[in-house]
Amino acid sequence: MKNELENLSKQALLELLSSRDSEINSLSQENDSLSKEVDILSVEKDTLLKEREYLKAQIEMYKRMQFGQKRERFEGNPDQMALPFDVTAEKASEQEEIIKEKIAYQRKRPNHKGRAKLPSHLDVEEIEIFPQEDLSEMVCIGKEITEELECQPARFYIKRYIRYKYAAKNGQGVVIGELPERVIDKGIPGAGLLSMILTDKYVDHLPLYRQKQRFSRENIQIASSTIEGWTKEALNKLEPLYEQLVFDTKSKGYLQVDESPIKVLDSDKKGATHQGYYWVYHAPLEGTVLFDYSPTRGSSAPLPILKDFAGYLQTDGYAVYEKYARKEGVTHLACWAHARREFEKALDNDKPKAEKALLLIQKLYAVERKAKEENLSAETIKNLRLSNSLKNINELGKWIFEQIKNTLPKSQIGKAMAYANARWDALSAYLYDGNLQIDNNLVENAIRPLALGRKNYLFAGSHDAAQRAAMIYSFFAICKKHEVNPYNWLKYTLENIQSINHKNLKDLYPQNYKKITEQSKM
Repeated sequence: MKNELENLSKQALLELLSSRDSEINSLSQENDSLSKEVDILSVEKDTLLKEREYLKAQIEMYKRMQFGQKRERFEGNPDQMALPFDVTAEKASEQEEIIKEKIAYQRKRPNHKGRAKLPSHLDVEEIEIFPQEDLSEMVCIGKEITEELECQPARFYIKRYIRYKYAAKNGQGVVIGELPERVIDKGIPGAGLLSMILTDKYVDHLPLYRQKQRFSRENIQIASSTIEGWTKEALNKLEPLYEQLVFDTKSKGYLQVDESPIKVLDSDKKGATHQGYYWVYHAPLEGTVLFDYSPTRGSSAPLPILKDFAGYLQTDGYAVYEKYARKEGVTHLACWAHARREFEKALDNDKPKAEKALLLIQKLYAVERKAKEENLSAETIKNLRLSNSLKNINELGKWIFEQIKNTLPKSQIGKAMAYANARWDALSAYLYDGNLQIDNNLVENAIRPLALGRKNYLFAGSHDAAQRAAMIYSFFAICKKHEVNPYNWLKYTLENIQSINHKNLKDLYPQNYKKITEQSKM
């Protein structure tokens, strides 16, 4: 071969090299083409494998609907997480450092059933009323007591701090009484006034402009912008506590989620509003509620909270939740209340079938009432459900499987059956653990005050304002769940949040504040 090349002319060698280059380019293109085909086939393989797994799961689900689910499926499943579970020490330590920085930053920042029983803790003003007649020849033989509940309007007063200065006789310095830490440095509102403003706005749904009118009646003239500024500054002080709540919520193994709209002023279009959303996360075991604002209702909105979530996720039928429900380590729980509503809508369409379904669902709720009334343990509730609810679920599943084939899909009864049919495993998943709820009603109840507030103040002033409101909505919702006076809690928190050790920040949670105040009364 070498001799042959030596005998070739220069032109022949160039032609040979050109030919070889063409072959190499051709082989390289062929190789690239084959690589692309391999990549395409690999993607197709993954898609087919996922489709196969999905179809297998669907077949298994339909089998369970047709032939019934076995009790063993919900007993001791190793893939299910035990509730409750705690966050790792490492993550807790990281969060402590974050909260420490937050607190440091905030410190530096500028029907009538008869007469109701009167509360025993109230002060009593006694008014003695004697007969008008001459009593000198009479003896008192008793007295009758009539009580009524009275009130005075809120009392505004000035708290004046007088700090005395002392100078050493030897001229070695001056000392002065230390001013207590205040909510708004160099501002005039005290913690009690700020707490009243926020409680009136976010609990009693009294807009700031109406509160301004109340100030005016007391001859206290305060500009609207000033009250708005006070509100903003007070809410900012809650940020470290809210960040801790976010961290704790992310670590929960059981969350109920729902979303609700809120109008927000559009900064780019004068007078126009943007449709934003509050995403609400409720942890039933701990009784905590987290409001998180997002400008969108898309799949990215729950990402900050649900990105690394593992455990039981209970939602309604909104499609966005499906993305998170399919994640490894997540067990999706559907809501029987939503399924029931679909059949209630069908009463005017096909009453016999709708009543059949509603009767079986009613039996499921009868079990839940029994568990609540008898205050049963989680393990006892699970066994009660497996002994009673499971057979009713199986009966309903078989009935839907048989009826749906002969029902018009676009009829209301058809839609109700399709709704339950598509979520059958998720509707049954609450049987796994006695701690789990049959429906999403608890998180819906937490959202109701927001709906009332929307009717009064109509919109939030900005996206940032909507998120600040999310903080106070979260804590006031927790106050409601734990029967804590929201005004008292907020006043205590505003007075202490800037000076509290970051390691004890959770003491300011409403449920923990309640424990502290109850212990102090003993």
